[in-house]
Amino acid sequence: MSEPVDNAKRFTKTPSVVRKERNEKIAQFVFLSMTLAMVLPLVLIVGFLVFKAWPSLSLDFIFDMPRNGMREGGIWPAFLGTLYLVIISLMIAAPIGVMAAVYLNEYAKDNWLTRTINLAVINLAGVPSIVHALFGLGAFVYAAKMGTSIIAASLTLAVMTLPVIIASTKEALSAVPMSFRQASWNMGVSRWQTIWRIVLPNSISGILTGIILQVSRAAGETAPIMFTGAVISVNIAKDQLFAYGLTDECMALAMHLYTISTQIPNVPESLQFAIAVALLGVVLLVNALSISLRVYLRTHRKW
Repeated sequence: MSEPVDNAKRFTKTPSVVRKERNEKIAQFVFLSMTLAMVLPLVLIVGFLVFKAWPSLSLDFIFDMPRNGMREGGIWPAFLGTLYLVIISLMIAAPIGVMAAVYLNEYAKDNWLTRTINLAVINLAGVPSIVHALFGLGAFVYAAKMGTSIIAASLTLAVMTLPVIIASTKEALSAVPMSFRQASWNMGVSRWQTIWRIVLPNSISGILTGIILQVSRAAGETAPIMFTGAVISVNIAKDQLFAYGLTDECMALAMHLYTISTQIPNVPESLQFAIAVALLGVVLLVNALSISLRVYLRTHRKW
C-alpha cells in the first residue's frame, strides 16, 4: 500500500520556479527604476520652475501687458502670439501631412521613387531648426513677398513639423491590418471609402499622437520665428483675442524669454521663470485639447 502524499510537499516550488520568480521580480524592479528615472527628473524640473515663478504667477500676469521695458507686467502679446503660431502652423501641417501619408501608404506603388520620397521625409525630420529658419526667410519672406509676418512664421513652422507628421501618420496607417482592407474590398467598397471608414478611424490615435508631439516643438522654437515673423515688442489691445492679423508681426513666448534673459538687464528672476511656466502651459493646453479629441474619437467609434 502506497504512502499518502503530503499536499505541502506536492505544491512546493521547485528551484526552477524560484529562479524564474526571482528573475521576474528583478525585471520588474529594473523597469520600475527606468520609469522613475524618466518621470522624476521631469517632475523635479516642473516643480523647480513653478517654485521659482510663483511670486509672479497670476491671471494678471497672463492678461497684462509688459511694462517698464518688459521688466514688469505680463505676457499677453507673447502668449497670444504663441497661440497664433502654434494653431495656424498645425492647421497647415496636419491636413497636408495626413493626406501625404495616406497617399504614400495607400495609393503609391512600392518603387524607387516612393522609397526616395520616404527617405527624404525621414531625413527632413532631422534637419536643424536654423536651416528651416533660413528656408522660411528665403521662400516665404522674400520669394513669396509675405514679409515678416505671422503667416510666414506659421508656414515655416509647418514645413519644420511636416516630415514628422507624415512619418508618424504613415506608421499609424501601416499598423492597421491588411485584412481590414481586404474584407472591405471584398464587400465592394471603394478604396477611398475603405480608407475613410476603416483605416483612418483605426489609426486616428497614432495620427494624433504624432501631431501632439509636434506641438511642443512648434511652441518652443525660436530660430524659425525670429527670422520670419517674431519681434521683441509690439503693442496690442489688452485682453483682445483677435489682436493680430495674418500679415502682422507678433511676439512669442520663446523669443520673449530669450530676450529678457539675455538682452534686458535687471529683470526679476521670478519673471523669467514665470514666462517659462507660461510656455509650458501653452504646450500642455494644446496637448490637452488634442488628447481630448483623440479620446472622443476613440470612445465614439461605432465598432
